[in-house]
Amino acid sequence: MIRIRGQVGEWPVDLSIEMDDQDWAQLAKQLPLTANVQAAPAPIAEDADSLWLGAQQVLRDAGSMDGPQLLAELEALAGSAVAGKRLLVRLRHSTQVKVRSDTDAPIYSWIAESS
Repeated sequence: MIRIRGQVGEWPVDLSIEMDDQDWAQLAKQLPLTANVQAAPAPIAEDADSLWLGAQQVLRDAGSMDGPQLLAELEALAGSAVAGKRLLVRLRHSTQVKVRSDTDAPIYSWIAESS
């Protein structure tokens, strides 16, 4: 948990932010490495699987989303534009995702799983 206290103008601010392990990992990817700190290499397959599950969850939670907005979410999740685009392509070809053309951008929709 991160706690931020201070003031914005005359307004007092006391903000608590809860972060899970995935949030901390995303934050760590954004920070530059110093000469004294080495990042432990993550297993590629495990990281790719967790990113894929995260990408599916983003669209599942939204229900539907336009392409540019979804790409921005996936880039933030993956930590890079290239990785975000890979996830978008993978979603486009997933049987759980329907893509339809709209005037400005494609709309990605999660197809409800049948039970």
